[in-house]
Amino acid sequence: ASMIPLNDLNDDTVEYFEKGVPLRDALDFVQDNLTGVDAISYELSSGEPGGINDPAFLAQVEAFAAWWREQPRTTHVLSFTDIIKKLNRNMHGDDPAWYRIPEERELAAQYVLLYELSLPQGLDLNTLVNFDQSAVRFVASVKNLPSRELIELDERAQAWLAGHAPAITAGPGTGVSMIFAHLSQSNIYSMMKGALVSAILISLTMILSLRSLKFGLVSLIPNLLPAAIAYGIWGLLVGQVNLAVAAVFSVSSGIVIDDTIHFLSKYLRARRLDGKSPADAVRYSFSTTGTALFVNTAVLCLGFMVLTVSHFTVNSSLGTMTALIIVIALFFDLFFLPALLLKVDTDNPQGKPS
Repeated sequence: ASMIPLNDLNDDTVEYFEKGVPLRDALDFVQDNLTGVDAISYELSSGEPGGINDPAFLAQVEAFAAWWREQPRTTHVLSFTDIIKKLNRNMHGDDPAWYRIPEERELAAQYVLLYELSLPQGLDLNTLVNFDQSAVRFVASVKNLPSRELIELDERAQAWLAGHAPAITAGPGTGVSMIFAHLSQSNIYSMMKGALVSAILISLTMILSLRSLKFGLVSLIPNLLPAAIAYGIWGLLVGQVNLAVAAVFSVSSGIVIDDTIHFLSKYLRARRLDGKSPADAVRYSFSTTGTALFVNTAVLCLGFMVLTVSHFTVNSSLGTMTALIIVIALFFDLFFLPALLLKVDTDNPQGKPS
């Protein structure tokens, strides 16, 4: 369980599919040979109609593009300033020295008009420039990144804009890649918070249902430690908690708690109603629930292990972790919980647990 910090709360949608799956192979080919599968889009606004023709605005957009090209994971940058610079060079006899932003606003506006008029029929600048020409679209393509690194890269880009481009107003990065990155991270952290809340509610429920603070707290150990141990093992072997792994605690907690409740309820019945000693109450629990716990665990474990053969890692991770937690929980209920009960529960002639 102490190995839990080795886990990284992160997700990678490309790695959802194993190598050999046609979709994964296609994505890997795009990543290795083309521009990559992730892209971050920005709307860079000048704040005024026609403001995209302002040389100061264009210069800052160009500086933003230069910053992106310096990032090690960047594969391509689509910037409106590249078109303006090419037109400026073309209008000066293709002299490389003129591959730069025009110094006059009117000249930049003429270049934009010239470019729009030269487009084939049915095409316009709507994919790069908004209707009143107050903002331009900016797209940075990057090599495949896990969700957290993609969000951090976008945050660095926004910080650069805030500190170096006062003429530009821009919101956070958008696009399909950013949607899935934020969705994944939000779900992972929500699942982990939900697991903490559910553990607290489970504790209160067990205390009330068992009518004992001591036994309610004792029940937490076989309920929570199996999941903690499983996540520690996962940290040693894999080290990345994705959306599926984050949801495992919620999926498995009900199964684990059921086994503990069955064992404890029989134990308390033997102690409170039959007046048995702690050792005899443990034997009674084994005789009435032991076989059922073993069969229930075997059936559920085999059922979840079917998911481990899936080529979709979300399913295989869910099946592997859930089966692991269920098996560990069985060992806790059969070996650790009885010993714990004998340790904390004292014998008394009235047969009532202290």
